[in-house]
Amino acid sequence: MNILQVNSSARQNGHSTKLADELVQGLAAAHTGATVVRRDLTTQPHPALDEAALGALFTPADQRSPAQAARVAQDDALIAEIQAADVVVLGVPMYNFGVSSQLKNWIDAIARAQVTFRYTANGPEGLLKNKKVIAVLTRGGLYRDQPHDTQVPYLRNVLGFLGITDVSFVYAEGLAMGPDAEAAALASAREQIAALLPVTA
Repeated sequence: MNILQVNSSARQNGHSTKLADELVQGLAAAHTGATVVRRDLTTQPHPALDEAALGALFTPADQRSPAQAARVAQDDALIAEIQAADVVVLGVPMYNFGVSSQLKNWIDAIARAQVTFRYTANGPEGLLKNKKVIAVLTRGGLYRDQPHDTQVPYLRNVLGFLGITDVSFVYAEGLAMGPDAEAAALASAREQIAALLPVTA
């Protein structure tokens, strides 16, 4: 099993990162020979999709300047990681009702026409198939199954567009509602993580 962990918190030791670490450790322990690639967008943030990046992507490879080639290579590295992964663990804090800019930049990098999705006569087809994603969601308040939870629909839609339909969520909510609520949220998240891990003898 190839496991890709993507941390997207603005904090190096945020709750989403710590819980994602625990989940990945459990998955690796349950699968002998598992490999783990850790993409830390906190310490190594990926550049945003801007005009220069678009110019590089839409320039034929043999006509790119060295700077353009280097910019595309940054996205290529992220695409190669998710293509090789069997399981992807996302650390997903909530900022202002949405995903972090770090995670959005990662998604923009891996979503590339003719590489991770394509348009066909029957509509778009995702090319990142036969993969599982587990997103660890950390929130200060309570948003699960509420209309103002924009993260879950967004992640389901964009991952599904890329061909990933096996998506599970771990919720740690109420983290900013006092010490007792924080402790209960983390305990609940760890129970959810345990339920996702294979049963071992």
